[in-house]
Amino acid sequence: MGKVRAHVIIEGRVQGVFFRAHTQDEARRRNVMGWVKNRYDGGVEAVFEGEKEDVQSLIEWCHVGPPYARVTNVKVEWEDYLGEFSDFSITY
Repeated sequence: MGKVRAHVIIEGRVQGVFFRAHTQDEARRRNVMGWVKNRYDGGVEAVFEGEKEDVQSLIEWCHVGPPYARVTNVKVEWEDYLGEFSDFSITY
């Protein structure tokens, strides 16, 4: 299918519910590389790189998130695949 890169912003009650840690677990389970971090506006931002079906699966997961999260919106911008990551990390 080919490799893709997605820049994702998740809005709602997504901080203080272990969203970043769960995203990291879900990304690693899908062999998706990139990063996730909290935003100052209360949202969560991430970059996902990997096989298209794996990245799409992770984005679908982001619409629900972990227990106690209440996702109200997920914005996705597709970007050119760069292959710059060797793992999935939580950044600050």
